[in-house]
Formats: sequence, structure tokens, C-alpha cells
Amino acid sequence: MNRCFLLLSASLLLAACASAPQTDRLLDPSGAVLSGVEAMVSENALENGMLLREVAFVNSGAKPVTVGAMETSRIEIQGADVWSLQPSSTAERQDWVLPVSKGFYQRNYMGMNDPDYGGGIPLVSLWTASRNVSLGVAEPVLKLVSLPVTRKGNTTWSCIRQDFEEPVELQPGDTLRAFRQFVLESSGDFFNPLRTFANYMHDAFGYEAPQSPAGAYEAVWCAWGYERQFTADEVIGTLPKVVELGFKWVDVDDGYQICEGDWQANDRIGREGMRRITDAIHAAGLKAKIWWAPMAADPESSLAQQHPEMLLVQKDGSHEDISWWDSWYLSPVNPYTWAYTEDLVDMFLVDWGFDGFKLDGQHLNLSAPDYNPASGLDAPADACERHPEFFRHLYQRAQANKPGAVVQICPCGCAVNFFYTPWMTQAVASDPTSSAQIRMKRKVYAALCPNLAYYADHVELSDGGLDFPTQIGVGGVIGSKFTWPKPNPEATQNGGSLLTPEKEDALRKWVAIYNEKMLSMGNYLNLYDYAFDKPEAHVIEKDGALYYAFYADVWKGEPITLRGLDTEKQYTVTEYTADQPKSYTIDGANPVIMPIFEGNYLIEVK
Repeated sequence: MNRCFLLLSASLLLAACASAPQTDRLLDPSGAVLSGVEAMVSENALENGMLLREVAFVNSGAKPVTVGAMETSRIEIQGADVWSLQPSSTAERQDWVLPVSKGFYQRNYMGMNDPDYGGGIPLVSLWTASRNVSLGVAEPVLKLVSLPVTRKGNTTWSCIRQDFEEPVELQPGDTLRAFRQFVLESSGDFFNPLRTFANYMHDAFGYEAPQSPAGAYEAVWCAWGYERQFTADEVIGTLPKVVELGFKWVDVDDGYQICEGDWQANDRIGREGMRRITDAIHAAGLKAKIWWAPMAADPESSLAQQHPEMLLVQKDGSHEDISWWDSWYLSPVNPYTWAYTEDLVDMFLVDWGFDGFKLDGQHLNLSAPDYNPASGLDAPADACERHPEFFRHLYQRAQANKPGAVVQICPCGCAVNFFYTPWMTQAVASDPTSSAQIRMKRKVYAALCPNLAYYADHVELSDGGLDFPTQIGVGGVIGSKFTWPKPNPEATQNGGSLLTPEKEDALRKWVAIYNEKMLSMGNYLNLYDYAFDKPEAHVIEKDGALYYAFYADVWKGEPITLRGLDTEKQYTVTEYTADQPKSYTIDGANPVIMPIFEGNYLIEVK
């Protein structure tokens, strides 16, 4: 173990800890590099490969200096073909994993980037076919820093950057400290750095990765196909088909409430209607989740009008906007918000009889600093760091009411805020824009939270609207929002969700395969590089077998090596998803196959 400790003394030289000038630096408000300050660095090489860094800057000059920003732990990687994990959240809902082209720049701010988009995973990973270099923040709570990624020519770099809202005056002899951070050298894609980060958070700060109950892995039918004007009769009338096709959960979606904030049943559904729905679901042998957008209140809601003490207040006195629902944020760390939320959990699970939640909205990922005096914060930014406490209160109340209750958090389009993951039992692809995004998000969650169920969202959001091979092959929980026997006449978005004979045939096939194999409960193995191995490959280990899933537009019989096999054994390969499954034998010493396929190739290897 290599340790380097420097006393915070102006007399020490920067070179004493081999910290190059470009690795750690201070910038003035114009962006120029400040001179007359020294970087004092403590580095600790951990057994997991992390280099843990603590950085402080001392004004060793005779005059004050004004600091606008701090950049530390700069990493670089050389190459023409560079890929990256950049898990930050903006209204663009960009991919978390993407190639880095020439001229590329992305800020990756962990705070609020748009009125209702913020948060993420405080780590950036850059890799080529031969090298991976990653960095991140090693603190027990989310810190409002950026992890910018820039490329010029064939050089790609990142760092941890802290911009100061008000410039910091550093007097002679004063010290300015950065947050604890790390750099990590490895190979392959982002999976191993994420797993190393999660394990470090456990060892250093007691982070507990979530453990999903068995029920969180069961197939889901969602009533969202009927949209906001759904009726109780439509949901209940679909249940026979839901049972027949093999789904186990029913999600009652948006539209039952008076408005966001006033979550009592509206006149169209009524409390009796909600109870009639859950009673019918349970009578059919199914479980029931309810959609809910917590932490949101419409300005005209009774809640917002009568309880301003719950509302998040921004620095200028305004309320933070949630654009999708034209709502306002409730403060996530306000004791009044917690009590109100716990009462709603009681209503949903006890009074109405639901078995879990579909918590929805990009605003769930983070909020702005809270200046509401009723929140009782020492500093407004504490609302960002303590944001996960909201989910802890919700989760613990749900488990007290119904042990094993499923708590799905869907931060629509956002890279998940790592710090609330202990308080969820089902992740979700969260409004994926493609099948590739479903697969990518699965690998991220598998790295961070290996025992967390991953709901692949409605299959209608995948390529072609029926890409079950993507959902099943990566170990996702399958779902559909089909309507039957007809759609709601008021529905405007989901006409394609009608259960046609062709779609019903597909569901009969794939739901049966899913229920038989339950690959979502298996162990995801990191055997292939997401970016550089072709075709794209994912592997699930379950019940003594390996399940390989390969994806490409067209694969014309080029050789593929099945990694992870014992060289001294022979294996039977079964094309288990084919309409007429066939098997063949391979030798573990030469595990090469040469399939021809379009779209996907899924096999079981025993």
C-alpha cells in the first residue's frame, strides 16, 4: 500500500507528491489558472485498485487570490476510438454510455441542470480497446461538482471541477480543500469501475446495495395503454387476458388522482373504484402496483394552497418547477413533507390495498437547494445532499405496512442518483428511447446493484414495439401496456398498444419463455466489452447454465467466442428462443460459434 501525506504548509513544494501542475489547479473567475497557490495532496493506494486522493490548496503568496473554480484529479486517455460512461442528467435525456468524438465536450454537473433534471452517479469512465481510466467523488453524499469530459485531437480528459457560486477569497496562508476523490486504472468497459465504486462506498460508508424481493422479478402488465382517462371497468376487464398470457403484476397508472399533490381518487374512479380494482386484481391471483409522482404538487392543488410549508423555496423566493406536470417541488427533506408522504403510503397500501409503487418522474432524481425556513436546514444545499432521506422514509413506511412491497423508482430519462438506490427494490429502463438504451442501462444497474431487479419498461418502447429478446436476454423484467379488447376512446398516444392477434401470439411466446427461465433473477457476468466487442454481448448465469445474448442488425456467420467456459468440458448449446429450438455441441477448449442472425441470437449453454 503506497501512502503519501503532505502537511498543509506553504513551504512544501508541489513536486513533493509528484502531483503534476495540470492534475490539480485553481482558476480565477475568468478561468485563468491561478499562480501563487500550492496543491497539497494525500494519496492512498487501496487494494481494490483505487487511488484515493485528498487535495488542498494553500495560498503561499503574500497577497489574497480570488478563486472561481477548482479542478482536481485530471485523467487523460489517448486514442482515436474512445468510449465513455457519463451518468449525468439533463432534459436531453442523452445516453449514459457514448463514444467521444473529436471536439466533444459535456459538463456532467451532478446538481440541477434543468428545472427538473439533475443528479447522477459521481463517476466518469473513459476507455479504449486496451485501457480504462476512471475518476469519481468518494464522499458519502452527493456533492455539487462537475465531471466534464473534453476531447481535442486524440486526447480525451476529465477531472472533478467545483465551480463556486460566489468567488472565494483566499488570504495568504489560507487553505481550500476539495472533496475526497479517486482515480482508477483498469481495462474493459465501465462495469468494473462501477462495481469497484459501489464496493468502496459499502466498505467506507456502509452503503447497502438494494436486495429485491422475489416478487420484484415477476412480469408486469401496466394499464398505461388506457392512458389518463382509464376506467375501473377497463382495468378489471383486461385481467382475464393478463392472467391468460402469464403476467403477474398489474400497474395502475396515472389518471386516478384529483391532481398532482391531491392524490385522493377523482370523481371518475372514486375510492370505491380503486378498492374494486385491487380486490379484482387479488382475486385473479395477481399483485397490484400504483403509479405515483411523489414530491410533486400542482400550484392549484389543495396541498400547495393550504400547506406552503412543504414547498421547496428557491433563492429568489420562487418555487421549483416540474415541467412535465406543470407542478412544484415539495421539499425532499422537510419533516412536513415526510409526514404527508407517509400518510399517502398508508392510504395506497392499507386503505386501497396495493402491493407496491411505481414512483415516476425525472424530478425524483434531485432537487435544487431549499431556502424554505420550515425545512430547518443548516444550509440550503443540504437539500441536495440529504435528498435520499425522502426515499428512506417512503421505503421504510412501505415495508412496515407490507413487508416485501415493491418500490420501483423511475427517474424518467435520468442517470439514477446513486445515493437513493438503497431505498428501491426495482430499477427501470425509465422511458428508453431504443432497445440499445434498455440493454445499456441494464449493464449499469447490474454493475452498481447486482441484486436489484431491473424492469425493462413497456416492451412497446423497444425497437419495433416487441423486442422481448432485448428485455429477456439482458436479464430484464418484461412488461407490456397492451389494451384489450379495445383502447380507451380518449387515448391519444397508445393506439398501437391494442392487443392484435399478431401481438398476442408474440406475448404468448415470450412471456412463457420469461416465466420459465426467469433470467432476471440470474447473475450478470461481465465477459464482454460493451463498446469494442462485436456483436454486442451480454451473459447471465443461472441454475448452472450460461445464457448468452448477442445483438447486431445483421450477423453473417463471423466467429464468436463464448467466454467464461471451462476448457476441460463439453457444452450443449440450445437456441432456446427459436420457434423450433435446436441444439448442438461445442468444446470448452475451442468455444467458437458462427451463427447467422438478424437482430438477436439468444442461447443457453450447459
